[in-house]
Amino acid sequence: MDSSTPTVALCGAGMIASAHALAARSMGAHVVAVASRSEQSRTKLAADLGARAVEYSRLPAGADIVVVATPPGQHFEHAVHALERGAAVILEKPLVLNLNEADRLVDLAARHGERLLYAENLAYAPVTHAIIGLVARIAERGSTIDHLQLRTIQPLPTWGDFTTVEWGGGALYDLGIHPLALAVLIGRAARAGEVVSVESVLRGETTDTHAEVILTFASGLKGTVVASWEGAEVPCWDIQVSSATDVVRAELLPSLSLEHNGDAVALPKTTTSVPMIESFGYLGQMRAFVDDLINHRTPFMDAAFGRWMLEIACACYVSASRDGTSTPVPSGCDRTRSPLRLWKAD
Repeated sequence: MDSSTPTVALCGAGMIASAHALAARSMGAHVVAVASRSEQSRTKLAADLGARAVEYSRLPAGADIVVVATPPGQHFEHAVHALERGAAVILEKPLVLNLNEADRLVDLAARHGERLLYAENLAYAPVTHAIIGLVARIAERGSTIDHLQLRTIQPLPTWGDFTTVEWGGGALYDLGIHPLALAVLIGRAARAGEVVSVESVLRGETTDTHAEVILTFASGLKGTVVASWEGAEVPCWDIQVSSATDVVRAELLPSLSLEHNGDAVALPKTTTSVPMIESFGYLGQMRAFVDDLINHRTPFMDAAFGRWMLEIACACYVSASRDGTSTPVPSGCDRTRSPLRLWKAD
């Protein structure tokens, strides 16, 4: 691809697929096709976007990039289908259903020139860039980060089959993948190294609706992640990082803000008609991936990063199956099992 305005096809027609479509159109790209298991959904979204409604098998339908935003159990199949037919792929989180699929996808992405982006949109959000910059400067001054907490607490979404066995995992596997990824990125900026072990407590009937995790980094830093679908109507997504001399606080929801030692940190003003597309990183993610493709670079969020997130998540589910005991990352778990099946065996 040698154009900054590629063509895009959507594999999936839900809310997240629509967010990617808005990001593509905001940078002047054309959405040319929409596929979904629901004929009604794909027809409606395609009509809204001026695109063609097609079946999954027709993808990439001439598009340069296919956005895979189907349920996790279909991620591997749909990503492979697009890659093997010459398209680049933006693959929604969580990467795939199990670590065996993740291993195979990492290998496949390498064989296809690393033309797959793991869609951790918050890694491209301006607030995340600002937090990482602040933490890196704190670490450069020799101040050790000794506190890290990230929370994503909200009600269960009204769309999707998030609490079913088929989804593969609950609040931690889906919603919690965001704070896990941000914790890893902040830990790297803080010079804490990688996550080496986890302790996790989950609750829920069929799958987890609430998760509390302690991450231990190579440096000894312990970070806390809370991911919950048991929250009040108003969601609470926030981050706190501190050392003996500095405190960084960010709120992503219900409103966006960033503070350093109590002083507000200015964030870039949004320029699109739907601010969330910019402030939550969807636009930056799309722009960065197109630039990566043009310049033949491996994306910042690649398949290997997505697999590492799944390694951490799977270790959390293993820990929960052992009453929260410390579990190494990687955990040595059965790589053919979904996170849910690592917690609750058949």
